[in-house]
Amino acid sequence: MSETTPEQTPDSAPEDTAAAADAAQPEAPASDAVPDGEPPIPSMTADAGEADPAQRVAALEAQLAEANDRTLRALAEAENVRRRAERDKQDASRYAIANFAREILTVGDNLRRALDSVDAEARKSSDVVETLMTGVEMTERALLSVLERSGIKRLDPLGERFDSNAHEALFEVPDPTQPQGTVAQVIEAGYTLNDRLLRPAKVGVTKGGPKPEPVAAAAEEAAPAATEGKDGSKAYEKDAGGAGGRVDEKL
Repeated sequence: MSETTPEQTPDSAPEDTAAAADAAQPEAPASDAVPDGEPPIPSMTADAGEADPAQRVAALEAQLAEANDRTLRALAEAENVRRRAERDKQDASRYAIANFAREILTVGDNLRRALDSVDAEARKSSDVVETLMTGVEMTERALLSVLERSGIKRLDPLGERFDSNAHEALFEVPDPTQPQGTVAQVIEAGYTLNDRLLRPAKVGVTKGGPKPEPVAAAAEEAAPAATEGKDGSKAYEKDAGGAGGRVDEKL
């Protein structure tokens, strides 16, 4: 007997051939496919590789400049803090005894009042009084010496010109023979602590006299330098080396 084979129709043969051809053809890489109508990816362009390094260098330079500026500011701030701490330390060591010194000054005031309460005639009339007053004077000198070693100095402005920065005027004394504002009486002596006013001197000043003469040295120092031009006019120039020309280091 002969075997029977399935009949092959003319339509089935081309379909099998097309399927086999499609299976044998390799698929295109997905990365190479660029949709129609869309711009190419920047990394695929030729000039993108040249522009990116320059932009990156500019960005890094900007970051470096900003970091450098922050570092300089931090260093300046640290230096200012160090200077302020050093100045505070010096002030604390120089003026720490200010409150204690003000209390001690009352002892010196009482010694001076005791000396002023006894006149010269009473001292001469009694050896006991003379000996007592001599001891009080020695005690006052010893106290002033101890205070001076600690940087405390006494101000006795009798006969000097009144200074509002160091004196406190309590009353006025009519005296036409003295220039106005002359210290005629010292009620309570003043003191300084390391060139800083610890207590102003309480004084009485004169009035009714001639006006005080201006201090020539102070006037010359305060006045700006004058230069004369060709036409005889004077042009005043600001001193660049004065306090205005200095850089303030405090923050």
